[in-house]
Amino acid sequence: MKIIIPLAGHGKRLRPHTYSQPKPLLPVAGKAVLGHIMDELSVLDIEEIIFIVSDRGNQIEEYMKANYPQYTTRYALQDRMLGQSYGVNAARPYIEQGEVLIIFSDTVFKTDLASLSQVEADGVLHLREVPDPARFGVAVVNTEGFVTRLVEKPATPVSNLAIVGVYYFKEADRLFGAIEKQLNSGLQLNGEYFLADAITLLLEEGARFQARSLTLWEDCGTIPALLESNRHLLAAMPHVKEHSSPDYTVIPPVYIAPDAKIDRSIIGPYASIGSGVQVINSIVSDSIINDHSYITSSILTGSVIGRNTVITGKPKRLNIGDDCLLEFNFEAAGTD
Repeated sequence: MKIIIPLAGHGKRLRPHTYSQPKPLLPVAGKAVLGHIMDELSVLDIEEIIFIVSDRGNQIEEYMKANYPQYTTRYALQDRMLGQSYGVNAARPYIEQGEVLIIFSDTVFKTDLASLSQVEADGVLHLREVPDPARFGVAVVNTEGFVTRLVEKPATPVSNLAIVGVYYFKEADRLFGAIEKQLNSGLQLNGEYFLADAITLLLEEGARFQARSLTLWEDCGTIPALLESNRHLLAAMPHVKEHSSPDYTVIPPVYIAPDAKIDRSIIGPYASIGSGVQVINSIVSDSIINDHSYITSSILTGSVIGRNTVITGKPKRLNIGDDCLLEFNFEAAGTD
């Protein structure tokens, strides 16, 4: 099986963090979003992983070499941001036929990937019930568990089953044939070619796609969603016991990197503290602190702090990118 992971998007909803790194490298619950995805793929016999990248693909390559060197990888450049199908099509020169699994890179998920090769259908679409289907592409499923219709971001909801970005195709050549037909016909929405439209073409040709639900799906595409996913994933991890000493207090669930330094501080609940971080005389809860940042005399909640950033003073909620320095006047800042 070959894997396609499109991650060329600019990640505008995750700025300022995505000014300096691709969004799949943002950490959640102590690991990059991409790392969570790669761990889920460990049950598969993978021939090659093809990453669809932008001009910062070198960061993805460096991450994979450092953390998942066991995989054969390839990096295909997406030259224009024209949507999902256009991006996936960049992998076509490297896949002639056979099974292909497409995973979009802004979600953390869990499902039964090991059994995909045994399905008798032409593919599998993974779905999840959502309260706001207008934000997503959605699927209509019949009583036999097969997808009959896909609608991208419907103005009038036809289903509450969102297509969550994990697609399995038994025959890659059929998929790419449908994408070629889509691109040639100009079948798009608001200037983007959505994969749902290519799959609709396959449905019209008689292809059968099995619907499957995910046991876990965490959206990491916005700052609020990233923090919510951090909370959920930390709660599902093996619990760190509550700990209190003269030097610091830990209120689980939390993730604290082994080389982080905590001094005279309270960490948690729902805090992720990255490698090399120092937290001194501070309170950090419901926040993600990226690698090698320094927090002192601060109260942080609902915050995402970039790498190599220094925060001094008493702010309460921040969204700060890499390599920043914020010094608040301790007396004037107050606690509001």
